[in-house]
Amino acid sequence: MAIVVQKYGGTSVGDVDRMKRVADRVARTHRAGNQTVVVVSAMGTTTDELVSMASRISERPPERELDILLTSGERISMSLLAMALHDRDVPAKSFTGSQAGIITDAVHGKARIVDITPGRVQEALDDGNVVIVAGFQGVSQDTKDITTLGRGGSDTTAVALAASLKADVCEIYTDVDGVYTADPRIVPTAHKLDRVSYEEMLELAAQGAKVLQVRSVEFGRNHGVRIHVRSSFSFNDGTWVGPQEDIVEDAIISGVAHDTSEAKLTIQQVPDRPGVASRLFSALAEDNINIDMIVQNVSADGRTDISFTLPRGETDKARAVLEPLCSELGAEGVRVDEEIAKVSLVGAGMKTHPGVAAKMFGALSAAGVNIEMISTSTIRVSVVVAKDQVETAVQAVHAAFGLGDDAQLLEDA
Repeated sequence: MAIVVQKYGGTSVGDVDRMKRVADRVARTHRAGNQTVVVVSAMGTTTDELVSMASRISERPPERELDILLTSGERISMSLLAMALHDRDVPAKSFTGSQAGIITDAVHGKARIVDITPGRVQEALDDGNVVIVAGFQGVSQDTKDITTLGRGGSDTTAVALAASLKADVCEIYTDVDGVYTADPRIVPTAHKLDRVSYEEMLELAAQGAKVLQVRSVEFGRNHGVRIHVRSSFSFNDGTWVGPQEDIVEDAIISGVAHDTSEAKLTIQQVPDRPGVASRLFSALAEDNINIDMIVQNVSADGRTDISFTLPRGETDKARAVLEPLCSELGAEGVRVDEEIAKVSLVGAGMKTHPGVAAKMFGALSAAGVNIEMISTSTIRVSVVVAKDQVETAVQAVHAAFGLGDDAQLLEDA
């Protein structure tokens, strides 16, 4: 008997009719003889509505209370789906994240899973139930408070449960058919990838592809979980995410990702001496502020500018941390630019093919797109551009590397 973990996102359970269709699909999986675990997100825009409600009540809601509020959305979904399954003569039990044994650290809003004790889940499965788990949430091992895992956290819940239960597959159901070479809303010729490696998916997710949360892919890679990203509105195969050796296609480039949710912060005229950068970035880390790309300008007269990107929602928090330090260190001040976007080219094949970055930069230049920052890894090249040029940039890079539906696999960069 196979163990199948399925995750349904907010769009898939967006209203009562869609919830019923999900129940039909889950019942079908259960009746096929599988032990079935279902992880659900909040219905539709419920989480956004709860955040908006909290902001109207309080300018700075306490993080602990905000987590308690936000987890209610998933609890509504799990109980409704259990009711729908009972109506289909399928035994089902629903569990909150804490009841399912999702143990986290104590960081509210973006907690990390530190352990999973799925005893109640396994017992319910052994009794013949479909188990429904509220995604996006857990309980702190230290404070015993309810925590949330950050945006897209239901993906991580699902993959973590699949790992702990040694599931045969973790199916991530969403409103798209799989992972595409670019956002089809920007590039109509983008095509679906049948398979993608963990490493490539990690880079795509980290650089803005919204299909999977980064930490869910990390969990999958670390524990060897087979992930199948597919649409909840069809029964077609989607995209399989797995180890590189499972990837038959030998494409140099897998796709182009973009992210418009970041801002660029520049610390101006920083004294260029040992220990200054450490002071600045240690202070940001202590406040759990995530930093992405970092660039330090060439020093002039013993001073330099340091720029980095971060989530736009954390710019005020970063300012509050850095401005007192600027005065202390003798830096000029902090400047924030929220009108930026990041465009990334991802592909495991670029490790052995020189000229990929040059070709990307040439395509951007030909399209009239200015590059503000550059960052690379062995399988990624990322650039920061003006936000109003992001669509032009994505289209230019996608076309330059022949990633459209009518393109053959690239043979040479």
